[in-house]
Amino acid sequence: MDASECRYCQDTVDWAEKVADLSASTLYLTKDQSNKGRCILAVKGHHGEPFQLPDQEWAAFSADLRRAAKALNSAFKPDKINYGAYGDTYPHFHFHIVPKYRGGKSWGGPFDMNLAPQRTVPDAEFESIIAEIKKYL
Repeated sequence: MDASECRYCQDTVDWAEKVADLSASTLYLTKDQSNKGRCILAVKGHHGEPFQLPDQEWAAFSADLRRAAKALNSAFKPDKINYGAYGDTYPHFHFHIVPKYRGGKSWGGPFDMNLAPQRTVPDAEFESIIAEIKKYL
């Protein structure tokens, strides 16, 4: 897949909504909020693997990842944040950033990979989650 077919590059992601453009990445809130605050951080530019990024871009992406995780931690006070980097079915380098809550649905195991095209919480709650994340970015 090249950039002309990539939903991240074309800004047509249907399983998440943009929260913010950061220095080397874009932060999205997934429409599935079974873990409150679950986001995806996608690198700007079409790269499938982290080693394909020039060193300076990798450093900037790493700083964005830290910034996004700190914002989620400040906004929602999770017990843990899990990170996942896959891409075997969608080859644009990105991280899933998943706040985990003790006693929650996925505590103690992997988070669900539900990339639902519709929101799983009411619109007002979804917009409130975005606003809370932006407050701490």
